[in-house]
Order: sequence, then C-alpha cells, then structure tokens
Amino acid sequence: MSKSHSNRTRQVGWFGGSFDPVHRAHLVLARAALDQLGLDEVRWIVAGQPWQKAGRRMASAADRAEMVRLTIEGPGGDARFVLDDREMRRVGPSYTLDSVRGYQQERPDDALWLILGQDQLAGFTSWNGWEELVERMGLAVAARARDEVRAPAALLERPHRLVPLTMPALQWSSTEARRLAAEGADVRPVVGDEVAGYIARHRLYSEN
Repeated sequence: MSKSHSNRTRQVGWFGGSFDPVHRAHLVLARAALDQLGLDEVRWIVAGQPWQKAGRRMASAADRAEMVRLTIEGPGGDARFVLDDREMRRVGPSYTLDSVRGYQQERPDDALWLILGQDQLAGFTSWNGWEELVERMGLAVAARARDEVRAPAALLERPHRLVPLTMPALQWSSTEARRLAAEGADVRPVVGDEVAGYIARHRLYSEN
C-alpha cells in the first residue's frame, strides 16, 4: 500500500549562501528548485561566517538575514520558503556539513536537496566534508545561460544524485549589487524594491 500524504517523505531544498546581498537570481533559482523538484520547502541558510569569503568585508549576518526575509516574504516569495538562522547562531566558520548533520538529527525522515549554481558545483569538491554531503543529500544544480551542468571529476568517481535545473539566463549578482550600492546607483533592478530600501536605510556597501 502506498504511503499516505501525511507520512510520505518530505522533500526539502537546502539553499545556503552569504547572500551579501540576496538578489533576484537567488529567488529565481530557489523557485526553479521548488517547482522542478516538487519540494515541500526551501530553507534559506544564511552563512554566519562564510569560510570561502574570509578576508572580505561583508554586511553583518543580521543584515544579510533580514534582506533574505524581505525577499522571501515579498513579491515573488513563497509560503514554502523558510529563513533558517542556524549558521548565524553557531560560533566559527559556517560549514554546510555541520548544519546538515544538525538538521538531520532534528528531521531524520526528510530528504534533502542541496541547491547550487554551476559555479558552486565547480568548486564543490573543495568543500569541507563534501564526500559525506553527497551521501546525505542530492544535488540540484542550475547552470547559467546556455552552460551545461558539469560535475567535477572527483564527484563523478563516487555515487551521488544530481538533478539539473532549468533556469533562464540571468545577469544579476551580489557583486553587481554591491558595486551599484557603492556608487549610489539604482540597485532595485538587481535586488528588488524591499532589499534596495533596506540597503539605502542602513547604508550598506556604501564607501562613505
């Protein structure tokens, strides 16, 4: 007999990042994973101390999380988007593996999908404990524009689940958003009205 809806395995997207700041392409990627994988939830995990961004000045974790909240609760958001602050509450570098282990202790029956862009997948085998991560969760990967999803050689050498996501060509990036904000230019086309307003009010990324 098939499982009832109430006890079936929940499919959960794991969308981590520094989100410095969050921008429209993040939203499009999260929605692509939500829709194309039929996810029950996408958890946005804001990195407290992103180890890959060590040495770069960043907005505070609280500011970055608030911008994510404004994005997922605003136009284009979804009730299935959830802001997860577990990495902000932990002292030290933010490693995805630590967070996933903690979550799976809380919700061992959920099936997790790590949501990535092709640029992140290219460096995935440099992540702390990536071998264990692919045992614990599937990979949902979107390539920009006409690029193809290409897994690193080391990943291809071990069992893993990888599902390509179809996504339109988008030029938005956090780098572009920070540049526009630093120049006092209009950042709304990149991040949306709510986040642009927050950046202006708090003078984030301003060189002054």
